Amino acid sequence: MKFKAQAKQNQLLERISTQHLVVGIDIAQQSHVARAVNFRGILLGTPLHFSNDDAGFSLLLQWMKNLQETHQLNDAIIGMEPTGHYWLSLAAWLKSRSLEVVLVNPHLVKKNKENRDNTPSKSDIKDAFVIADMVKNGYYTLIKESSEVFMELRVLMANRETIVHRLVSAKNQIHRWVDIVFPELRQVYKHLIGAGALATLRLFPTPADLQKLTVRQVVEGWKTVMKRHSGERRAGELLALAACSVGAKHAEKAYKLHLQQLLAEYDLATEQLQVIEDEVANALARIPLAKPLLAIKGLSTLAVAGILGEAGDLSGYAHGNALLRHAGLNLAEASSGKWKGQMSISKRGRPRLRHALFMATMALIMNDESFKRQHEMNVKTKSMKPMRSVMKLCGRLARLLVAIAQSGEAYEPNRALPLKQTA
Repeated sequence: MKFKAQAKQNQLLERISTQHLVVGIDIAQQSHVARAVNFRGILLGTPLHFSNDDAGFSLLLQWMKNLQETHQLNDAIIGMEPTGHYWLSLAAWLKSRSLEVVLVNPHLVKKNKENRDNTPSKSDIKDAFVIADMVKNGYYTLIKESSEVFMELRVLMANRETIVHRLVSAKNQIHRWVDIVFPELRQVYKHLIGAGALATLRLFPTPADLQKLTVRQVVEGWKTVMKRHSGERRAGELLALAACSVGAKHAEKAYKLHLQQLLAEYDLATEQLQVIEDEVANALARIPLAKPLLAIKGLSTLAVAGILGEAGDLSGYAHGNALLRHAGLNLAEASSGKWKGQMSISKRGRPRLRHALFMATMALIMNDESFKRQHEMNVKTKSMKPMRSVMKLCGRLARLLVAIAQSGEAYEPNRALPLKQTA
């Protein structure tokens, strides 16, 4: 459904007719609670507790049919709070039976829970009622449909984020291990995660191990795991530092076991990351829009995958501002009477999409001539703060992406240069 932002609320309200049974479902891990109201918000029937399985879903469907027959209602709309991942199975089951499922913002559920009883009390039954009331009032969003390849991209990028966190954690713990056991290793290797440093940690990690070896033995050890090694000079330097190391000399066996596990975790995360990135590249190859986006200087494979995975098909957005709102990058104002607060981004959207658009904008500012000049003009000529200029260019990027998706035209930097720069 395409609409202008100012008409959104009206169109959402118009979808609720006098013949609608409005159902609100409070989602949990093992069991859910449902309540129903009519288009005026009058409670219908009693609360339903049902399990998170096929039998429970069938019970919900029968409960809805009974209410529709009792109150002579022909249509139904089901609202739920997207709690973690627990709502996915129920939503898919209902949509497979041609039922309309919508989502309500958890933040708004918390804000609206005192509308009826003016109390801050909270329970599953009350939350289900609040959700149904919000849907009746048009405070919901439609579930954006995405094709298989976009859903695949989203899962892959979410998985990649988890693997990157593990990889960073393993690197940080390796640094910590070196600082405790062999701090002098930093004098030999500038980067502890480089090939030479990792080979040394795998073969002879502690100073005590090195003290037993000669320069020739160290070099021969490096040759078993590296085609290009550091040579005898560095081996001699390593042995000299090991002889006077101030690293921990207790619990050597435990420290060695810890390092082996850290290196195994590092290797596993590195291998998994490569597999994920190969799959991401294969998925992008099946999306026609990806090719013109990757042709833009500064937009990497991961940047495009992050945006498309979270946003879906960009041609489905009415305007770039709709993409900004989906990411939570739309502006929010706080003012009252004579007091006027500062504008800030709402952050009411998908955080991964927000991060992907921000990082893509930063890359374009560094690599694309048009974005670079616009940023310089904003900062030097218009006296904007750098971060404000970046956020403004995030909006420009969103509009650019949607325009490319809708028109099918390739990006031309010269057409997008600031007027003062091209005059």
